[in-house]
Amino acid sequence: MTEATSGEIDPAALAAAIKAFYEVADDEMRARWARSLPVAEVVLDRWERAERLGFGPGASIYNSALVYGDVSVGERSWIGPNVVLDGSGGGLSIGSWCSISAGVQIYTHDTVAWSLSAGASDRVTKPVSIGDRCHIGAGAVVAPGVAIGDGCVVGAQSFVKSDVPDGVVVAGSPARALGIVAGTGTAVEVHTDPDAQEEARQRYPPS
Repeated sequence: MTEATSGEIDPAALAAAIKAFYEVADDEMRARWARSLPVAEVVLDRWERAERLGFGPGASIYNSALVYGDVSVGERSWIGPNVVLDGSGGGLSIGSWCSISAGVQIYTHDTVAWSLSAGASDRVTKPVSIGDRCHIGAGAVVAPGVAIGDGCVVGAQSFVKSDVPDGVVVAGSPARALGIVAGTGTAVEVHTDPDAQEEARQRYPPS
């Protein structure tokens, strides 16, 4: 890498060095994992970031994920790319062995009343919790104040605005009950037959 006459690093040389490094690293990643990621995801380690944030052992979080305020994540949970974890409104807790898929947004505050009142009203703040062994599908949004139990599934692009009991499958905007999760370990199954849907609706009635 060369330096400009002023002693500062030459931007063009720095850009060329970064590009060359990325091309080599990208080739290695595609050869090993059959994937190509943005430069930050290639350079920065997802597990190291999770450790710096105080997440549980074995947890990982993509560099493109945003983290605000008080956020806790349990062991082995995976936080995907472009996720928003907002713990600024009283705290966000995510359990162990959870998959928080790409583009998920979890909020502990909203500014609806603040906007509509031209600042006369404060923002609304409510904590959010997600239990262990939950899968939150890509692009889902979880509203302030929601508690999602253990072993739940939230479908992609869903809007969850009320509490979800343990072992319930929900999807839609707003989310509605679609089935139940039964069994443990390798015997775990998702059931969406009519009987399972009826049981799910009893646990998670329309709001």
